[in-house]
Amino acid sequence: MVAQLLRLRLELAFGPLRARPGRIIGWVLLVAVVAAATWALANGLVGLTTAGAANVRDLLVVTGSFVVLGFLLVPSMLGVTDPMDPRTFAPYGIRSAVLAPGTLLASLLSLPSLVVVVLCATTVVTWSRSPFATVIAVISAVLAIATCVVAGRIAEHIASGALVTRKSRELRVVFLLLTLVLIAPAIIFALGIDWSAGSGMSEFSRAAEVVSWTPFGAVWAAPGAAALGHTAAAWGKLAVAAGTVAVLYLLWWALVARALRTPPRVIPEGGFGSLGWFDVMPAKATSAIAARSLSYWGRDARYIVSILIIPILPFLLIPPLLIAGVPAEPLALLPLPFMSLFLGWSLHNDLAFDASAVWLHVASGVRGYADRLGRTGPTLLIGVPIVVIGSMISIAFYGDWSVLPSMFGVSACLLLCGLGVSSYVSTVFPYPAAAPGDSAFQQPQFSGSRGGVSQTLGLAIPVILAVPTLYFAWQGLNGVEGATMLSLLVGLGSGVLVFALGIWLGGRAFDRRGPEIIEFVTSH
Repeated sequence: MVAQLLRLRLELAFGPLRARPGRIIGWVLLVAVVAAATWALANGLVGLTTAGAANVRDLLVVTGSFVVLGFLLVPSMLGVTDPMDPRTFAPYGIRSAVLAPGTLLASLLSLPSLVVVVLCATTVVTWSRSPFATVIAVISAVLAIATCVVAGRIAEHIASGALVTRKSRELRVVFLLLTLVLIAPAIIFALGIDWSAGSGMSEFSRAAEVVSWTPFGAVWAAPGAAALGHTAAAWGKLAVAAGTVAVLYLLWWALVARALRTPPRVIPEGGFGSLGWFDVMPAKATSAIAARSLSYWGRDARYIVSILIIPILPFLLIPPLLIAGVPAEPLALLPLPFMSLFLGWSLHNDLAFDASAVWLHVASGVRGYADRLGRTGPTLLIGVPIVVIGSMISIAFYGDWSVLPSMFGVSACLLLCGLGVSSYVSTVFPYPAAAPGDSAFQQPQFSGSRGGVSQTLGLAIPVILAVPTLYFAWQGLNGVEGATMLSLLVGLGSGVLVFALGIWLGGRAFDRRGPEIIEFVTSH
């Protein structure tokens, strides 16, 4: 059976090239480029044999972690289909105990897997510094290949199942944001290191040491620990690597067994088009409202203009402060908290943007908390990457990475508190907004102070609630020990608490004021 699966994998790889000279030429060029790059990398690994063991370990741990991460994320980002999807074998009565390992072995006959096999085998040469290090390197190379292959198969299987409806661009957006959140901080951290100073390598080494105990880096760190004479650490990291492979294989086996019991999902050609975010989200009230909000944020000019203005507003504060003589370094800490505050505040009148369409929520009996929580979906999808990546960028310009926890805490607190307060305020104090289809810069005339109250409360209350977090952040800037971590913990804790409370109170107000809300949107 395994031999048949291997032959099938080769047929699937070379079948499309038959009688198509253009594809053959492109495939040959691709193989030539990949082979040249692999040869260069392999020579580089061989050259590291005489380099310092600690530096080689740090380099391989970091780069190897990105390789594993790539096998997990690239199939989802590019919408790669699984050429040997276990679902297609369901009619043939093949047991999962045979199909699971067979398809994994067949996966070795792909270009990325072959490159990983060659480079992992070359690392054995890199670590041939002692008999013990060589043995650990051989075991680690096998585990590294298994980790990449199994992770890639799981990612392809999940992506092909989730993206079966025309490779939904919405899910690709989510995967792209996830990739940015995971990779961008590491890149920004590397760019922020002063490599010309002696502390640069020590910071890189500390980061590599942390990663070396994770499922991404343990398999690459074990040979280095053995070469440095750290026997216990070598066996411990090897155990983490073996456990990772075992967990991934059990997950793959479970996915294959489930696929053999589940008929393939067929989307007829020429049928209805994709429903966008509604295809991605589960069939629940909160998810449906989140999908609708995400669709609005991507198409409605009123939302698009708000998103474009929010990153610009904080930077308008910097020139006057520079003219007033404020040093440039502290100003690097200002834009992100302001962005987070305004991003959370942007929902303070979201309900009025629906106009008369909001009657659907009231008439269909949607619970208030589902309406409130669903509307925060787009803001969280945008806000979380902004907070994570923006914090790293801000601290890179500021120059002191010890205050990074404070930046995370303050920004997350302002974002979550802003969302929580806006979820309540938009239900209790809505005011007329530009109607759907109108200009984003057109504001309808209305009497009363409701608009000013809503805007003021939406901005002032989150800042007041963030005062404890800001206090600890200020203490951290002044060098008080432990204040930065307190700022992070207090910021996340108070932000989550206010967010949940705002959703609950806003939901209760929505349930109670349903008729008043309909009257408001139909009379303005």
